[in-house]
Amino acid sequence: MLKREDLPKLAKKTVEDYVLYAKKEKINEKLEEELKRKAGCFVTLKKNGNLRGCIGTTKGTQKNIAEEVQKNAISAAIHDPRFPEVNSSELEDIGYSVDVLGEMEKVKDKSELNPKKYGVLVKGGHQSGLLLPDLEGVDSVDKQLDIVRKKAGLSTSSNIEIYRFVVKRYEE
Repeated sequence: MLKREDLPKLAKKTVEDYVLYAKKEKINEKLEEELKRKAGCFVTLKKNGNLRGCIGTTKGTQKNIAEEVQKNAISAAIHDPRFPEVNSSELEDIGYSVDVLGEMEKVKDKSELNPKKYGVLVKGGHQSGLLLPDLEGVDSVDKQLDIVRKKAGLSTSSNIEIYRFVVKRYEE
């Protein structure tokens, strides 16, 4: 049975199968109840401790969380515009983590944020940016908002809506 704590292993197997064999295996195991629901998730790849790819969804787009992890794992390895595609020589040096997102909650002001506990999503016009919680070097709300505004291409004077969310993080 595939369990929540197995999600990083699923991400790893998915990336390895895709990079080595250009295929994505169908999940044949039964899923624990928690994994049968839809939810947004982010898959993060780190090579020797440094970011190597991170792609995700804010809402579930696949049939269940396990399939969401597979889709986002391939995207993180192949489609993250900040990095070249992962190649076979790198696979043994990559570690995986999966963040399953909780519901988005609109906040009235930044006093409702905590960068260790909550991720943030900002929206301004047609632009948006997201930052996961509890990231190394992000130790204040102002820094968190500054980073996520830049990711969204929004200036500090832009009017924004702010949403917070919690994650369940699973790491290898």
